[in-house]
Amino acid sequence: MTILLVIVVIWAAAVGSVSVPLTQSARIVASRFPFVNKEELLEGIPKANKLIIWNIRLPRVLLSGMVGGGLAAAGVVMQALFRNPLADPQVLGISSGAAFGAAVAMALGITFTVSGVSSIWLFAFTGAMLTMLLVFRVARIATSRSVTGILLAGIACSSMLTAAITLLMMWNREKLEQIYLWMLGSFSSATWLKVGFIAVVLVTAVLCFTVLGRDLDLLSFGDQEAQSMGVSVRRTRTIAVVATSLLVAASVSVSGIIGFVSLIIPHIFRILTGPKSRRLIPLSLLGGAIFMILCDMISRTAAPPSEIAVGAITQVTGAPFFLYLLWKERRKGERE
Repeated sequence: MTILLVIVVIWAAAVGSVSVPLTQSARIVASRFPFVNKEELLEGIPKANKLIIWNIRLPRVLLSGMVGGGLAAAGVVMQALFRNPLADPQVLGISSGAAFGAAVAMALGITFTVSGVSSIWLFAFTGAMLTMLLVFRVARIATSRSVTGILLAGIACSSMLTAAITLLMMWNREKLEQIYLWMLGSFSSATWLKVGFIAVVLVTAVLCFTVLGRDLDLLSFGDQEAQSMGVSVRRTRTIAVVATSLLVAASVSVSGIIGFVSLIIPHIFRILTGPKSRRLIPLSLLGGAIFMILCDMISRTAAPPSEIAVGAITQVTGAPFFLYLLWKERRKGERE
């Protein structure tokens, strides 16, 4: 999977309105690794190709891969916490919070960039984080942060924020298209700063998931059974939900809302390798990265010079497969 991911990254960086040979793309990417002869690797490659690969395409490819991998890993954790293979990180309402923050920035015409940080990105991440705090607060007041309480609080907050976004779009019709297109998802504004931001959040979250791998597996048997086997249920659930929320908040703030990745990729690898979290999380991370990079490559090359929203690509490819999985599960149940 890792080798396949490297190949896909090099291929995606080479494909675009200006075609760059795969060998040149590979040499440009490899030139940034330590302990290599940079001058020798870059010899004979046009300066324009170097700029296209390093400054434009590679940040976008890496950002899409990290977002796809992060969403898939978050999906694994959410499905383990809720003991449901159809659970999705979006039920926490974090995506709606990010969308609301971005919609507020666009509706009010707040446009600025400070050190590469745009107002829309900042408002989206802030909205996602505030929504996370709101969901936890509501869940704590209602049901002491039980799984059901967090789920219901997330659904309620998501519905409320979706309604607020709709009102913003109706009151600011001239901004309707801009808000709607952001919500469909895109990596067109990728920068190295965003890549670094996502990389820090992704590494931190995945380390948390890996440490909690055994506890997440035991939680699948139920809270009482897990507690009897030495799992601190409340601590494990809190850390997992906070790490998942931070990862989803960071991902949605830089890309918009992208669906089905966190459902389909974990489901595929669960069928192939089983439900063990410490195996499933890294495989889903790699699989989600590959899937998202390919979807983004299709989105920017299928209808040049325009771009198709990457969220639309994931839904077109993901929805039929998801229906197939549901049909397969039904047939399996009938046979049993």
